[in-house]
Amino acid sequence: MRVTQTEEMKMRHGTRTNKVRTILLKVIGAILIAIVLLLAIVYTVHTISTHSEQKRLEPYGQHVAVDGKNMNVTIQGQGEETVVLLPGFGTAAPALDFKPLIEELSPFYKVVVVEPFGYGLSDLTDKERSTENIVSEIHEALQGLHIERYVLMGHSISGIYGLDYVNKYPNEVSAFVGLDSSVPTLSEKRFSSSEIETVKLLKKSGFSRLLMKPDTDVYAELPYDDQTIEQIRILMYKNMVNSNQLNEIEYMYSNFTRAENSTFPKNLPVIFFIQANHPATDRWIPEHEKQIKDSVLGKVVLLEAGHYLYRSHSKEIAENFREFMKEIK
Repeated sequence: MRVTQTEEMKMRHGTRTNKVRTILLKVIGAILIAIVLLLAIVYTVHTISTHSEQKRLEPYGQHVAVDGKNMNVTIQGQGEETVVLLPGFGTAAPALDFKPLIEELSPFYKVVVVEPFGYGLSDLTDKERSTENIVSEIHEALQGLHIERYVLMGHSISGIYGLDYVNKYPNEVSAFVGLDSSVPTLSEKRFSSSEIETVKLLKKSGFSRLLMKPDTDVYAELPYDDQTIEQIRILMYKNMVNSNQLNEIEYMYSNFTRAENSTFPKNLPVIFFIQANHPATDRWIPEHEKQIKDSVLGKVVLLEAGHYLYRSHSKEIAENFREFMKEIK
């Protein structure tokens, strides 16, 4: 049977097409295998690293039963008055992060650092991270420690939780101290559910370890020893974007919004230690001043510092706080 020139050309074309298709399939297959191997390697490295870090983690503080789970707290100092320290959002190891400030305050006060669920060495919880739940849990922890009267000192977002706290338990809180604390009128960004789900996936797969490497260099020239920095680094890997902190992000906007009409009790002494030059807004100082305009004793202390001002200006904060407490008496 004789093959025409046209048919021969078609056969050659078909052969070339098949070869190209075969090559493409092999390339795609190789890429898919490479992706699967990469995912497996990242996940394995994450799992092994997490296990290794947990073995090097040194426990500190003590556990208090809260809602059937363990909340970690540290207590230092023997002073007659008690100062309760609350962390800002995402602080991996509050009791270690507050170390310079604790050392400045503990010679004069009993200093209690509460690590909310999902922070430090505390358990995770299934309860939503609404202001109401967070405040209730912190209060339950203090009740479990039989701490009935205290100064509440909160960093960053604890300014929002603290505002709710002092109004719910006015007979327990003797003063409020804000450490560059958040104000309801300067709300945080609202994150979409897709953004949250993406971060969850990165955490579960182990890619968060690669993409969100903890920066402990910020502690290098501050009063933190190498051992403390290493423990903070381990807890950064352990706690970063965990389920509680992600849920707290989801609730952040509504927590701010619900606090917009809240004010500090007029008879409650309030002092704010805040950045003198906020990098994102010129309303930082005025909005804090508004919060204390009706207070019987309100004060704003400006510091040439960043957001984590208690790390670099602990001595100055402690000295001003002690003078403020003398004014209360």
